[in-house]
Amino acid sequence: MFSRILVANRGEIALRIVRACRELGIHSVVAYAKPDEETLAVQEADEAICIGPASASESYLRVDRIIAAAEVCDVEAIHPGYGFLAENTDFAEICESCRIAFIGPGSQAIRAMGDKAQARKTMIKARVPVTPGSDGVLEEESDALAFAHKAGYPVIIKASAGGGGKGMRVVHNDASLVQSFHAARREAEMAFGSSAVYLEKYIEQPRHVEFQILADHYGNIIHLGERDCSLQRRHQKLLEESPCPVMTPKLREKMGEAAVKAARAAGYTNAGTVEFLLDGDGRFYFMEMNTRIQVEHPVTEMVTGIDLIKEQIRIAAGERLRFKQENVGLDGHAIEVRINAENPSRGFSPSPGRVTVYAPPGGPGVRVDSHVYTGYVIPPFYDSMIGKLIVHGEDREEALARARRALFEFVIRGVDTTIGFARYLLNRQEVITGEYHTGYVEKLLDAGLPAFEESDVE
Repeated sequence: MFSRILVANRGEIALRIVRACRELGIHSVVAYAKPDEETLAVQEADEAICIGPASASESYLRVDRIIAAAEVCDVEAIHPGYGFLAENTDFAEICESCRIAFIGPGSQAIRAMGDKAQARKTMIKARVPVTPGSDGVLEEESDALAFAHKAGYPVIIKASAGGGGKGMRVVHNDASLVQSFHAARREAEMAFGSSAVYLEKYIEQPRHVEFQILADHYGNIIHLGERDCSLQRRHQKLLEESPCPVMTPKLREKMGEAAVKAARAAGYTNAGTVEFLLDGDGRFYFMEMNTRIQVEHPVTEMVTGIDLIKEQIRIAAGERLRFKQENVGLDGHAIEVRINAENPSRGFSPSPGRVTVYAPPGGPGVRVDSHVYTGYVIPPFYDSMIGKLIVHGEDREEALARARRALFEFVIRGVDTTIGFARYLLNRQEVITGEYHTGYVEKLLDAGLPAFEESDVE
């Protein structure tokens, strides 16, 4: 087991890793940018080291500074969390060359799954179901039009090196395709340094269902069930739950086997997530593989009782998986609600500033992962997520009721948050019955319905 680990991230995930290290008896070192000097992760870590100013490009994305911090602090491993350098092939390779363990998959797996067009080819070869798509990257609009005419509209343009909705466009006719093709290429170039895009047949009103996998260095791979992440806005997840409301034991077995097959085909180790689209007829299609820990990993922890961060560390340290597939069961139901410092009534615009009151909920089955506290100043430089509310219930009905109760108790003053919008969403009939899809929230907002009462905004 490692004795010293560098945490190369910020916010709630940095704090989450620090806590896991403490429980494992590992000395934690947090690498932080200057604006994060007062964050809880820095305060609770055994050691902290400043790696630069506010700009992520001069701190959290500076490989040289993070490696220098690791060497100065004499750590054996680096945990990248999610975002920033978590899926950066070069960073993983440099860690390997410096003989610093990268707590995540090997660089080859990151590269194989990071290129979405190449990942499709890998899945097709492994006989994992994929949506009909172009044969690799498309350079010319004429090739894009030819594919669309063959597959039939609607189709979706995707950045080959992308994620998080960047470089992604859904189109329904030739004119829209031509315009969006070039726009997606430009956006992909700006976001990822690569303008490569490919096309897929667009599955209308699907569910976004992902499977958590764990894989050690000895060929052992298991899945830990699924998470439904269909409640999204602009491809950013708002609420996740496990199990999926429409999942059956037979479908879970088939999708789980496909997820394990996908991980094996990629030569994958450590924790990862295989994401699928699930249509209304129970057909599922590989979408992508996230080669890191997910924001929504706590719902899997709540229903399986397995600490995923600790398992990541154990696997990276060379330990074998401690569980077999038959040992993994799903107990009850868990829901995660992301809490962002945003103003929903102003188009979800960011709301940085000083938190004057921070009073998280408690009680049975309630967990809050957050780096925020009363007096904390939310900086304007990074992602607006400031916490996650996770609840567990005996069944979905209890989990929903517990989430509504906890959101009612959750008080944050001084900045705008999405707590009020989350309350509204959890009281929608379609959410209560589980009859929603990836486009549900967008349609709700496009209809001009009030997302919440002004008095609900904390």
